[in-house]
Amino acid sequence: QVQLVESGGGLVQAGGSLRLSCAASGSIFSINIMGWYRQAPGKQRELVAAITRGGSTVYADSVKGRFTISRDNAKNTVWLQMNSLKPEDTAVYYCYIEKDWGSRYWGQGTQVTVSS
Repeated sequence: QVQLVESGGGLVQAGGSLRLSCAASGSIFSINIMGWYRQAPGKQRELVAAITRGGSTVYADSVKGRFTISRDNAKNTVWLQMNSLKPEDTAVYYCYIEKDWGSRYWGQGTQVTVSS
C-alpha cells in the first residue's frame, strides 16, 4: 500500500500564493507519475498538473504560467507552487501517484480557498 500525506492548503486572498506538498510512504517503488487533481463543489475532478519520474510535466490550461509542479524522487515528494491565485482555483486538491503499471493512489485532499 501507498500512503500520501498532503499539506499546505488554506485560505488566501486573490493574487496570493500557496505551496502544496505531498509525501509518499509505504510501497513507494516504481512510482512513475506524481501529480495533483482538484475538485470544486458541483464540478468534476480535473487534472491540475503532473510530473513524471524523468521530469516531464503537464498542466491544465487554466493554471499554465501560474502553477509549478516539482518533485524529489529520493524523498518521494511532490510540490505544487500556486501563484497568482484566483477565486476559481478554490477546490479540494488531491495528490496522486501512478505506478509504472498504471495503479493509482490518492491522498485525502487538502482544501484551498481563494477569496476575492
